[in-house]
Amino acid sequence: MKRFFLLFLLVGTFLSAQISTQPGTPLVKDPYFNQAKGAKQGEKVRLVHADFFQKTPDKYNGNPFFRGNVQFEQQGSVLFADEVIFYEKENFVKAIGNVRLQNADGSVITAGEMEYDGNTQKGIAKKNVVLTDPRQTIKTETLYYDRIANVAYFNTGGTISDANNVMYTRSATYDLTTRMIDFTGNVKINNPDYIVEGSNIKQNQITNTADFFGPTTITNKQNPSNLIYTERGSYNMNSKEVYLKKNSRIHYNGKTLTGDDMYFNQISGFGTAKGNVTLRDPAENRYLKGGYGEIYEKKDSAVMTEKPYAVKILEKDSMYFSAQKLLAYQKVDDNDPLKKKSFLRAFRKARMYKSNIQVRADSLSFNETDGIMHLFGAPIAWSGEKQVTGDKIEAYFDTEKEYIDSLKVIGNAFAISKADSLNLKDEFNQVKGKLMTVYYKENQISLAKVIGNAQAITYADDQNESTKQVERIGVALSTCGTIEAEFDENKVQIIACNVGANSDVYPMSLIARERRFFPDFNWNTKDRLRRWEDIFLDTPGYEEIQYEPADTLYNQAQKAIDEAKAKEEAKRPKRVRK
Repeated sequence: MKRFFLLFLLVGTFLSAQISTQPGTPLVKDPYFNQAKGAKQGEKVRLVHADFFQKTPDKYNGNPFFRGNVQFEQQGSVLFADEVIFYEKENFVKAIGNVRLQNADGSVITAGEMEYDGNTQKGIAKKNVVLTDPRQTIKTETLYYDRIANVAYFNTGGTISDANNVMYTRSATYDLTTRMIDFTGNVKINNPDYIVEGSNIKQNQITNTADFFGPTTITNKQNPSNLIYTERGSYNMNSKEVYLKKNSRIHYNGKTLTGDDMYFNQISGFGTAKGNVTLRDPAENRYLKGGYGEIYEKKDSAVMTEKPYAVKILEKDSMYFSAQKLLAYQKVDDNDPLKKKSFLRAFRKARMYKSNIQVRADSLSFNETDGIMHLFGAPIAWSGEKQVTGDKIEAYFDTEKEYIDSLKVIGNAFAISKADSLNLKDEFNQVKGKLMTVYYKENQISLAKVIGNAQAITYADDQNESTKQVERIGVALSTCGTIEAEFDENKVQIIACNVGANSDVYPMSLIARERRFFPDFNWNTKDRLRRWEDIFLDTPGYEEIQYEPADTLYNQAQKAIDEAKAKEEAKRPKRVRK
């Protein structure tokens, strides 16, 4: 009987059954008590005490019944009740009124009625069933139990409460041998910190772990928006660790992490995801994807690796990022402790694509809130038919208009633009110096300011008065302490050249090709990102554009000079050695 009681103790359930106890009614057993053929007869239950005993043919089919402080015993468990009918032939007991089953270990079951079949060793307790022991309290309406199979179940609802949790469920099956409870139908586990709700949960009372089968949600009570959802997983209720295997999501701090195989520690706030990982941040209109991800809830940060990339969705355009590792995090605004700023960092082989600007660098850091991007490690930026390089580049974006506002280039600043994008001549406007600020107007470069050893090579055009056609008149070589260069479509005009200024304009016929390029000229068409998918490549490897040398006039002039020299040389009398 001790095992029977333990089964009651560990399974908190509601069960429904019909038990006929009216006088004069023949014994009608619940089908649950049906005995298999050849089953062994059980030990007889034994009367211990009763204030009143009677056995009459007109009551209970002539079976004895006992009233007043009735006590029956079987295998160490004692049953107390106001009235007990003992069906001797069937070895069957019905207990009615203030029923209490006292176990040797101190656990107690109370109910309005109980039935027990000594042959099948199956029992039913009903009407306000309450089981109490030092660990928990169980309340249910009807409980079925099988001592031989060591299994109990209910199907009409019940609660189990202990020092930390209250569990609700529609139905459950409990295996006494494995101490596993299988909850099904509107399962709810309520503790001070979290609420667990699901359709099918199996709880192991030895390890205090729960396995989830079907849709299940774990909700943080203090912050209900922080929750975990899965359709297959397990939960260690001691360590607060969750393992998620199917259609799972972790919601935290307004973000959502998904993946094929996930883990989360509710105490530390650390989580991982493997396979098809996505981290969505609706507040930033940004998501990260990769093969592996980690989140740190308390630091409000996340790391993505294994071919990771990020997409920041803008109203008119989007920004695409990739690198070997991506880090997204938030920190408190220094000027307003009630606000947070969002950051995205990319490490090793960083790439960013936007329709009006594309960048490559070893790493980048992007302040999404203020729209400031820092590029480190051989950075290069393209915008239209213009290219900017330097030791470090800072890009400033207008977060409201989604425009590029400016670029700041620190160290070995070098800006190049095609002099005429409509042809394939090797004519490039070039501006370089120590520091450079490039200003944009509606996503197009409009002005460049260079400080320190500023130099420029620019092509000068003019309109032919007779033909009204724009003609190339020459190349300007400028050296200044500071330079301001204005970009107008494909033209670059030096509008200010100060501090040790020196500027000369050479006709195309008088300047050699090598003088039209700075020694570190590095126009790059092979590595430029021309579509967003290029962010995944070390280099897109586009075919290098082959430009035509624009030195026809110079070559013609040199040829004419050489011919003139030859003629002059021919006119001179030749000396003959005697």
